[in-house]
Amino acid sequence: MKIERETHKLEKRLCREVGKAIVDFNMIEEGDKVMVCMSGGKDSYALLDILLKLKARAPIHFDLVAVNLDQKQPGFPEHVLPEYLASTGVPFHIENEDTYSIVKKLIPEGKTTCSLCSRLRRGILYRVADELGCTKIALGHHRDDMLQTFFLNMFFGGKLKGMPPKVQSDRGDHLIIRPLAYVAEDDLTRWSEIRNFPIIPCTLCGSQENLQRKQIGQMLRDWQQLYPGRIENMAVALRNLVPSHFMDPRQFDFKGLVPNGVQDADGDKAFDAEEFPAQAVGMLGGLPLMPR
Repeated sequence: MKIERETHKLEKRLCREVGKAIVDFNMIEEGDKVMVCMSGGKDSYALLDILLKLKARAPIHFDLVAVNLDQKQPGFPEHVLPEYLASTGVPFHIENEDTYSIVKKLIPEGKTTCSLCSRLRRGILYRVADELGCTKIALGHHRDDMLQTFFLNMFFGGKLKGMPPKVQSDRGDHLIIRPLAYVAEDDLTRWSEIRNFPIIPCTLCGSQENLQRKQIGQMLRDWQQLYPGRIENMAVALRNLVPSHFMDPRQFDFKGLVPNGVQDADGDKAFDAEEFPAQAVGMLGGLPLMPR
């Protein structure tokens, strides 16, 4: 009974968080046809599973179509996704493109393949979305992916840039949505185990151990273990930006700033110490910001 209660709580939390993200960012609208990109990993399985649950109870009508790009990796079990998708009753499409050979031909052994692989996949999936008449493209990136991207850009790219929950494609003709934006990876892992999704391991990108993203992911997991609540605080911070308190003149008109006599809650309080909510302070428990 306890296991059933915990499973029910997890399902409710997943549906609530995905539903909230959809509403907060207006991800899915009446009449949309959403292409759900399926890789065979836990995140894409969970994304489709939760969207199907929300579709059944949503006050608006929208359609889902699951799409998998078969990249012709050696040993890839071609039957797994079609069999699973057929069992759900959702319309699906398998696109066959041998990007694996292209990547292996152009990228030297030992080098990470993500950049080229991603560009190839993106172009193919945009084309498929057009052919299927899809209005939105849903990807399975979750909250922890977004935090990792933020730190990757800050540490290695010199910019404060994350992974947006909703974004226009570089060509300007597609909308990409990430309904798992509020969902923790640990919850997706547990849901995947409960639902017994037929996971297909990737031998192209995410399995490469020397990736900087893996290092950032391990850093975040270490923080979560040492300082519970820190990941949640950082995720909330990504939704509470104060442009006037950064140093980017493109985001805030510092040159044109003059006293206007109007009180501003975000204005500077001179030499006052920063005040933080008691909950946030309690979460850190007086521990240092970084492990010693």
